Amino acid sequence: MKNELILILDFGGQYNQLIARRVRECNVYSEVVPFDISIEKIKEKNPKGIIFTGGPASVFADDSPKCDPEIFNLGIPILGICYGMQLMTITLGGEVEKASKREYGVTSVTIDNNSLLFKGFNSSNNFLMSHTDFVKILPEGFSNIASTPSCPNAGMENKEKNFYGIQFHPEVVHSEKGINVIKNFLYEVCKCSGDWEISSFAKEKIKSLKEKIGNKKALCALSGGVDSSVAAVLLHKAIGKNLICIFVDHGLLRKNEGNEVEEVFRKQFDINLIRVNCKDRFLNKLSGVTDPEKKRKIIGEEFIRVFEEEAKKIGTVDYLVQGTIYPDVIESGLRQIFCN
Repeated sequence: MKNELILILDFGGQYNQLIARRVRECNVYSEVVPFDISIEKIKEKNPKGIIFTGGPASVFADDSPKCDPEIFNLGIPILGICYGMQLMTITLGGEVEKASKREYGVTSVTIDNNSLLFKGFNSSNNFLMSHTDFVKILPEGFSNIASTPSCPNAGMENKEKNFYGIQFHPEVVHSEKGINVIKNFLYEVCKCSGDWEISSFAKEKIKSLKEKIGNKKALCALSGGVDSSVAAVLLHKAIGKNLICIFVDHGLLRKNEGNEVEEVFRKQFDINLIRVNCKDRFLNKLSGVTDPEKKRKIIGEEFIRVFEEEAKKIGTVDYLVQGTIYPDVIESGLRQIFCN
């Protein structure tokens, strides 16, 4: 059975990955996607709900991130957090205004606990606020469900369409019972069953990779770090010896770490590993360089050159594997085999 999915549209806020984590802690699978994801892609993913994250931009700026307005016609529940609430407001015909003073810090919020979003809450709770703009006039069809002395519209809902907006951040530990706001959105609004477990993710990913790659060969750049190591192990479980890992040992790891990486991947995981010892090559390139940014670029460039040289010796492969972190995937938009 396909997992229930909550899509999290990334508008550049600092807590975006934390929102995804909180959703998963509630036993519902989540994916962080770019704010400009296409409507076709959303339909393909078929989410049970969508969350708009916060972000540093102002909705008044010409270059502020905006999603396709058609998203509000999909019949999917949406929760807008901070910037996400403001974007929902202006897109649906409400008004946002700049505040005379930024509201930041833990704030007492008066709430309407008749709202599904605040089911089980007291009439007043402490939440983290962080905003300069605020919602002045709610869009048509919305009602107020939260307020503070300086922010009269700190929460809003459209029951008919299952659209919700909150000016505070429920995902942070500073927000009292903030996780319950997220739970209510998932279970009361989106009607999720909550049968996903993080332990099942690896099995599902291995199965997916096995189906995608089949008997073809894949080449992985292995640094020994968490990102590439996780990618390599999952790929190995999926395709076995059809995975070839190139470990570029540039001599800049911790003492004996190169040997430890080789031992773990050869003996413990029995992975097809090629270790390239090129300490002198890297140190010669870095000789006399003191600027950290120049060092970073030299290391990155030389790593690619060594990898290319070794890859040519191997010959034709069908897939290039790169282990990377979720934010890099969001920013680059690259299509690659990856394990987050």
